[in-house]
Amino acid sequence: MHKQLLLNARAEALFAAPVSVHDRPSRPVLDQLIASAVRRHEGVRGCACEVATAYGERPETAAARMRWARAVVESAYSHD
Repeated sequence: MHKQLLLNARAEALFAAPVSVHDRPSRPVLDQLIASAVRRHEGVRGCACEVATAYGERPETAAARMRWARAVVESAYSHD
């Protein structure tokens, strides 16, 4: 359960990061993007708010971005 919550938080932070869905960041770059997004949005709750806002304002692109973020995060962190 804890592992899934951490994957979810990382995906939300990556969603909120300034990176294209066409990118496949390396693990070190991914770590930096996630940490930067968490700082910029004042925590994981702030990242979750960014996700919610995107779904409200741009639902047609938000779902695809979240699928991308989850896939990248699960690929990079699922073995931790």
